Amino acid sequence: MSSTQYIIKDQAVVEDHYRELSMDCPIPEGDIIVPYQRWVDQHEILSHHNGRVGVSVNGNDYDIYEIGAKLAQFDLVALEFPQFVDGRCYSFAKLLRERFGYTGELRAIGNVLRDQIFYMHRCGINSFALDDGRSFDDAMTAFKDFSSGYQDNYAL
Repeated sequence: MSSTQYIIKDQAVVEDHYRELSMDCPIPEGDIIVPYQRWVDQHEILSHHNGRVGVSVNGNDYDIYEIGAKLAQFDLVALEFPQFVDGRCYSFAKLLRERFGYTGELRAIGNVLRDQIFYMHRCGINSFALDDGRSFDDAMTAFKDFSSGYQDNYAL
């Protein structure tokens, strides 16, 4: 059985080269995503990592105004959506793109539902990690759900 993971990135299903790590698991070779606090705590070690390092943030633990400029140095920022009703990372995405000039990959992780993808994309999120069992074909149709939206579309 293959351990290859896939994501939606720039409206295409592609292989995911990043591995998401917790606060205390060993650091493997290759591209990784670590919690922002782990990057702060282990900055020296991670700055010499053999591979790309992305960070994950959520709306509960971080003030985007305090860390936004620091996040702009990463190739990937993963925004954690813990549940359907928590929309703070929509604001994080918009602020990272518009206020902090972030041009890298913004990835939605966690409770990423097909019904949210259209709106997440309009806020500047350009990649989506779906939970196991979610249909990529179904999720891809979300980009065409509406011909216009209430808020301005972030031009990716």
